[in-house]
Amino acid sequence: MATRSRRPDRRQEPLSRERIVGAAVELLDTVGERGLTFRALAERLATGPGAIYWHITGKAELLGAATDAVVGAAVTVEPAGAADSPEDVVRAVALGLFDATEAHPWLAAQLATQLSRTPWGTVAPRIFESLGRQVRAMGVPEAGWFTASSTLMHYILGAAGQNAANGAGAEAGALGPDVDRTEFLDAVSTAWEGLDPDDYPFTRAVAAQMRGHDDREQFLAGITLVLAGITALHRPGA
Repeated sequence: MATRSRRPDRRQEPLSRERIVGAAVELLDTVGERGLTFRALAERLATGPGAIYWHITGKAELLGAATDAVVGAAVTVEPAGAADSPEDVVRAVALGLFDATEAHPWLAAQLATQLSRTPWGTVAPRIFESLGRQVRAMGVPEAGWFTASSTLMHYILGAAGQNAANGAGAEAGALGPDVDRTEFLDAVSTAWEGLDPDDYPFTRAVAAQMRGHDDREQFLAGITLVLAGITALHRPGA
């Protein structure tokens, strides 16, 4: 008597590098870098660890691919119209990276790792290219391309990383688990206002501005300052 083969209950989506990287990003968002193991990834993908190794050789490559995927999505700016200036595109790229570091708590640390240890990989060139094209479109002479683009890149990643660290510190409960951002900033402002007026006259003077400031607005104000400096330095006759 012939036996009938059992049909699967549902058709499995083929395993691919893109699917693996997507699952890795989800794991990183929920359990962090320590929780990203090939066993946990295999369970999420309903496959065996061996199948994953056909596409990814190890954890370092997996972290790099996850970082590159998130950065690639962050710096992809759809043109809103022909009137978009290079400065507008820079702000959009900057906000994309700023928001990505907030949405993915692990990203800032991985960006620092990727840029310092493997700057020849895909992450650094992807960010540099997205900013450098706009610097060139702003009319900056070729001799100033590298410095102007590097300055933008360093400010964006530094400020975004610091903002992510501040958010992580607030969630960790530096002032207690029930203290929100407003209370945290108020505590910092109050502490600054209480500093010695002879040693910290400037810090005391701006202490009130710390209270209630908007992180995104401050970040974009910094981008405007950098862009204004690039424009002023490289304008005709400067």
